Amino acid sequence: MTISLQQIEQLLKENKLLKEFIHKNSWHYDLPVENKTLTHLSYDSRNVTSETLFFCKGASFKEEYLMSSLAEGLQIYVSETPFDVDAHLGIIVTDIRKAMAILSMAFYDYPQSKLKLVAFTGTKGKTTSAYFLKYMLDEYNNQKTAMFSTMNSTLDGQTYFKSHLTTPESLDLYRMMNEAVTNGMTHLVMEVSSQAYKLNRVYQLTFDIGIFLNISPDHISPIEHPTFDDYYYCKRQLIHHSKQFIVNLDTTNVQLILEEAQNSQIPTVTYSATNKEADYHWEKGSTSTSFEVKSKQDLLNLCATYELGLMGDFNKDNALASIMAARLLDVPIETCQEGLKKAMVPGRMEQLTQKNGSKVYIDYAHNKVSLTSLLSFAKQEHHDGRIITVIGSTGDKAISRRKDFGEVLNDYTDVAILTSDDPGNEKPHDIAKEISRYIVNDSVEQHIELDREAAIKKALSMATSQDTVILAGKGRDLYQKIAGEDVAYAGDFTIAERTINE
Repeated sequence: MTISLQQIEQLLKENKLLKEFIHKNSWHYDLPVENKTLTHLSYDSRNVTSETLFFCKGASFKEEYLMSSLAEGLQIYVSETPFDVDAHLGIIVTDIRKAMAILSMAFYDYPQSKLKLVAFTGTKGKTTSAYFLKYMLDEYNNQKTAMFSTMNSTLDGQTYFKSHLTTPESLDLYRMMNEAVTNGMTHLVMEVSSQAYKLNRVYQLTFDIGIFLNISPDHISPIEHPTFDDYYYCKRQLIHHSKQFIVNLDTTNVQLILEEAQNSQIPTVTYSATNKEADYHWEKGSTSTSFEVKSKQDLLNLCATYELGLMGDFNKDNALASIMAARLLDVPIETCQEGLKKAMVPGRMEQLTQKNGSKVYIDYAHNKVSLTSLLSFAKQEHHDGRIITVIGSTGDKAISRRKDFGEVLNDYTDVAILTSDDPGNEKPHDIAKEISRYIVNDSVEQHIELDREAAIKKALSMATSQDTVILAGKGRDLYQKIAGEDVAYAGDFTIAERTINE
């Protein structure tokens, strides 16, 4: 992979991103040095060579990072701000993230054009929906589906690795796409977060299909989205970057989405759990995990009965959206049925049974809507005993979730064991106490146990044969984010399974 200085100049000028070039303390609009080919891109000052194009990215970027890179032989940097440093060439741009996106896709030879791209956005259900679609596509293309997901990503369709961001930084995104193409992948399913649009990680990236699952207040904090309006606006940018669009008609203020899609002339198909005015809706089948897809016209020819491997009606919404996407990609209906039946999502609605008969559900539920769906399902299915819930909340972001969790626990749990869940740079005890302040229902028995493994064991030991244990938030995640480090963690499922077997 390579990119030349002349290519960089042309791309930045075409996209109106170039401010100036700096060479020997002199400013220029035209490239002031001989053409040079670069063979490496980086935004990490610890990973540079003399052939690197280095991006000075991020609000916390410091000049000392650039200085250390230059000491390692770096010659050329890209920045929004001119630095008084001894570099061969400074490329000053109006927006560093947009510049990084367009230069990265060029460096990796536009891998998005060699894949069928599907993007899911929404407050809840992105990971589940992505897995559902991957299973259906794998049946169709013989395991040639890459996936970028909150929990796991795969570039070869089979080997998974931990994701650090829901949507990778643009440089990483195109590097990973290129690797997927090299591995022979034909399709890519990915989750697109609101931050991906706010921070231009997917700038100028167009998806073959975009799916809008739902929206509810989340990620509202000083370092993410200041308001729900900003959050919703960022989510809606997927409309303008999709060739075809699927939207849940039950979404808050869905008319806004429909009008926006119509104004942009984006072909749109709707679905719903209950609204028969949608292009497609689902109805309960003969078993708790089956459902029937209904439609007035069935333009996508997908009306049939489907079977899921996951419990909970809320998963049927995600399944229907994924089926619609699969049919738009010409996956036969029988293949959709077969793939969906096999689909399993690590850490999503996984179930264990203790020796005394009590049920244990492990789910990645990590916001208000998903936690409500999980606990209301448990209440409905197991109303004779207590609901014992183990939960924490992330540090450094999504601060509003702490209040949300407290409010949900008020209504749906009998015992709340508050613990750690990626506390980051915050103190886990402070986060737990903040959740606790919003549990105002005196009938909810509260415990704080910051050691997550100990909290899980406590919940399991408390449960009688009629009780149900809910482990919410981590699923099979193998790390806890603590003070800037990914600290190894066995995962909720593994800890619960091991404890039960002991």
